[in-house]
Amino acid sequence: MKRLALYAAAAALAVAAGIAGAQTAAPTATAKATFAGGCFWCVEADFDKVPGVLSTTSGYIGGKVANPTYEQVASKLTGHAEAVEIVFDPGKVSYEKLVEHFWRTIDPTTKDAQFCDHGSPYRTAIFANDAAQLKAAQASLEALKKNKPFKEPVVTEVVQAGSFYKAEDYHQDYYKKNPVRYQYYRSACGRDARLKQLWGDKAAVH
Repeated sequence: MKRLALYAAAAALAVAAGIAGAQTAAPTATAKATFAGGCFWCVEADFDKVPGVLSTTSGYIGGKVANPTYEQVASKLTGHAEAVEIVFDPGKVSYEKLVEHFWRTIDPTTKDAQFCDHGSPYRTAIFANDAAQLKAAQASLEALKKNKPFKEPVVTEVVQAGSFYKAEDYHQDYYKKNPVRYQYYRSACGRDARLKQLWGDKAAVH
């Protein structure tokens, strides 16, 4: 009887340990943020270095065609913007911090353009994924307009996110796969030079 009792106690402990282990191993809750900041190669590079960001995916959002190709978006007829969907750990970085970082990676004073890229696919926008994000992004936008760090008006939009379509594989992690071409493009496009002009020491440059 004692042996059976010991077996029963051991089994109960094993079950309890298994439950505790499962609870401990449960994945951390994540959230998504979606930003359009001109060339999505650059937006990926700018956010991958932020602590708490788990992944970045280049894609298209804000248009009227399902599953658009890069060629369709580049034609400027679908209404999509190049954008990046960011998966992050809210326990390590808040959505508000990501929005603040976003401002310092773009020129929010140019409409339908970013640096050397022109057209609606290169517009800047914050695509909020829920009501809380929408409220936070709108508050950040209003604060930026009120603080007026530069004389030009801010034209970046804050809108509710619609369907996000992942871009072709060759666009994903482009800055890692093609570092020389990427750095040449970024420099020739004048991105970092303009960011420094706008934001000074607060600019998120490479």
